Amino acid sequence: MTKEILESDVYKELEGIQNPSLVYPDYYLNPFHAYDEGNLSWLAAAEAEAATMSMVRRAIPNASTVDEANQVVRGNWLQAIEQHHLQYSGTTMIRDILDIGCSVGVSTRFLADKFPSANVTGLDLSPHFLSVAQFKEKKIGPRKNPIKWMHANAEDTGFPPQSFDLVSVSYVFHECPERAIVNILKEAFGLLRPGGTIVVSDQSPKSKILQEMSPVLFTLLKSTEPFLDEYHLTDLEGRMEEAGFIKVQTGLTDPRHRTLTATVPC
Repeated sequence: MTKEILESDVYKELEGIQNPSLVYPDYYLNPFHAYDEGNLSWLAAAEAEAATMSMVRRAIPNASTVDEANQVVRGNWLQAIEQHHLQYSGTTMIRDILDIGCSVGVSTRFLADKFPSANVTGLDLSPHFLSVAQFKEKKIGPRKNPIKWMHANAEDTGFPPQSFDLVSVSYVFHECPERAIVNILKEAFGLLRPGGTIVVSDQSPKSKILQEMSPVLFTLLKSTEPFLDEYHLTDLEGRMEEAGFIKVQTGLTDPRHRTLTATVPC
């Protein structure tokens, strides 16, 4: 998969996606996932979807295929979104969706497939990841509502207030210092319309699998995730409430990951 991307015309997407005036936050310039350039590299972008597939398979080790594992991991996540929105958002339709930290668009495409009548935007700090996302989406073929890709900082997106009905943040916060998590939650709150839903999926500190991980493996994991300790010490539910969200719900959606959903008051 990596070779196919690196030997493709994906590089042509960069000029139309990259925002040359964007100033990267200091934490984003750290090495991540054993890449010296972090997420600002073509190799990281080319390997991202394969890494995501590997993560899903590890989460559901008994699944016979990646598709079967995705039915659990992504299926439970989408079900949590739908149930929360139906329960707490009344008649608010999901017309506009923002996927924060969309990477190469895996979660973005799941959202677009689940809500085909919605306008979906994927936002990320890496123009390389977004180039791969756009390149892959073009290969899939046209949609009724094409996905838009935005090179921007999730702490200050530039979107007008109350632009979205659903904001998703998938597997992002464990890569962020707490100050960035707080700022992203505040930004998401302002971007959502009254009755809008936020959904956050990431590692669960209460996961028995993660708690029972061998010290050697956990040390190796932390060496490629500079903010992992800070993430695990962050009271995410409390931070969401401080940002103004209500009806904060948390649940394990697979043995390794939790999904938090919350609502903007009407």
